[in-house]
Amino acid sequence: MKILARLPATCLALLLAACATGGGTGAPPAISADAQAVGTYRIGVDDQLQITVWHNPDLSVSVPVRPDGRITVPLIGDVVAGGKTPEEVSTEIKGRLQSFVRDPQVAVILTALRSHEYLSRVRVTGAVRSPISIPYRQGMTVLDAVLAAGGTTEFAAPDRTELYRKGDGGTTASYAVRLEKILQQGDLANNYPVQPGDVITVPQRTF
Repeated sequence: MKILARLPATCLALLLAACATGGGTGAPPAISADAQAVGTYRIGVDDQLQITVWHNPDLSVSVPVRPDGRITVPLIGDVVAGGKTPEEVSTEIKGRLQSFVRDPQVAVILTALRSHEYLSRVRVTGAVRSPISIPYRQGMTVLDAVLAAGGTTEFAAPDRTELYRKGDGGTTASYAVRLEKILQQGDLANNYPVQPGDVITVPQRTF
């Protein structure tokens, strides 16, 4: 207490403030993943958008984003929405509506975020009994996905199976899977864990 009493009032205030906040050496508080997603979310295929044009109910619509990344808006037709933020789409719609509506006020609201489900699916194609697109689940493996597709057909060449995975740079890498060894011999060396967006292709035998 004697030491504190000797400190100038300004220094004492700074010391107490640092103690109250945990000091200046700690890391800044992390932004939650949800908060980051809200700030940076870009519209994707199958997302549902509510387009509202104030005082023009006939121009206000609820539309899904089509596989080509576009939506259709009354009067102006197709608008590219995929890969853009709601604010960017709103700005484009407003600019194009100005030819028809005086000072249009446009709001674009995401009412259903479905594109992340589309992108996170795992697909099994080729010589399987039921080619499918299934939601990714943590811990899922190649075997899980192939069994969900009903297994291979009698025309399959399972040991020539390929796992295709898109990398960060947009390139696609392929990984050989000895599926017959997995199915028939229980050899799990190639039973790779799958990731969201993976495509597993089982080719047919050549006759």
